[in-house]
Amino acid sequence: MGKREIMEKIMEDVEIFLSRLAPEDKLYAETAKKLGNDGITDRFTLAGAVAEKGAPASYKVYISDEDIQNDTIDDIKAVFTEAAEENDDIRVEFISDEFLNLIDDKARITAESKPRTLVHRDGDLHPTVHIWMIKRRDGGIFVLLQKRAHEKDINPDCYDVSAAGHVSQGEEFRHTALKEVREELGLDMDRSKLEFIGLKRAEYTKGDIHDNELVAVYICREKINIEDLVLQSSEVSEVCWAEIDELLCVMKYEDIPNCISLEELDMIKKAVF
Repeated sequence: MGKREIMEKIMEDVEIFLSRLAPEDKLYAETAKKLGNDGITDRFTLAGAVAEKGAPASYKVYISDEDIQNDTIDDIKAVFTEAAEENDDIRVEFISDEFLNLIDDKARITAESKPRTLVHRDGDLHPTVHIWMIKRRDGGIFVLLQKRAHEKDINPDCYDVSAAGHVSQGEEFRHTALKEVREELGLDMDRSKLEFIGLKRAEYTKGDIHDNELVAVYICREKINIEDLVLQSSEVSEVCWAEIDELLCVMKYEDIPNCISLEELDMIKKAVF
């Protein structure tokens, strides 16, 4: 085993989170916290702190994926890049990821954000939205189901809520709900068409993924035709209507691949009747 392989096995990664929405002082405060050095306030003091920490060292620098220029992040990247170029025992990896705001113990979205990959690794509570397209017909309540794309990391090829998604940092529930309906189903709708019917907790664990969500659930009674929908192929493979009571029967007695929440179906029935 070579020197680098040995170094990588014994080193613990220093994980630094750089949000493109954050101001200069917040970004340097984040690097200071992760390096354990309160004196970092600019690129020059950061370079000194990295040199003082020395080698071997391994840094994973996560950068939020918004299409926004942030000069401070460029400066921080330059410091770590130069340190790695000057010392083979310093390893640096830059990772672009969606950042999610975390939820506090009072079910409120906080200002603290974290890369989605690590949120799912660590099981942090974070905000998501579920949107159910519904219609009344022949005395029954029908819900639009999507079949999740085969390429999805979580529950591929399973029937699910009409549209859903994570609330990215800096966003709020209803705005995200409208965005997900537009992206996954190709529907542009007014925010007044979404009816909020409640919050619920949802958890999913498989392998290294621990998805711990606070879900805002919406229904939409807008009349739609499946033929008019433009499905996002990376998320949705197909859609279909299902009457709730018939769906519950199928889920109970037949082996239908699904990740449908029985609690949410009950929430819909209570909201409609």
